[in-house]
Amino acid sequence: MILYLTMRTCSLCGKGTKIGRIRSHAQNRTPRTYKANIQKVTMKVGEEKISGDFCAKCLKRLKKETVEQKTALN
Repeated sequence: MILYLTMRTCSLCGKGTKIGRIRSHAQNRTPRTYKANIQKVTMKVGEEKISGDFCAKCLKRLKKETVEQKTALN
């Protein structure tokens, strides 16, 4: 079974929902989904505004890049 979920995907890296299984102590298999931490954000990078759905890892990277740019200008 191939299932494509496109609603919860990161605009930058493409990270999205993954499908896996839960295993109980009795080794029963139950399907489940692993959802990425996607946030809808509008942020200012330099002079331009960027809006979209970003995962937490990409948000952290974007914030770090903006701080480095600000410190480089000073």
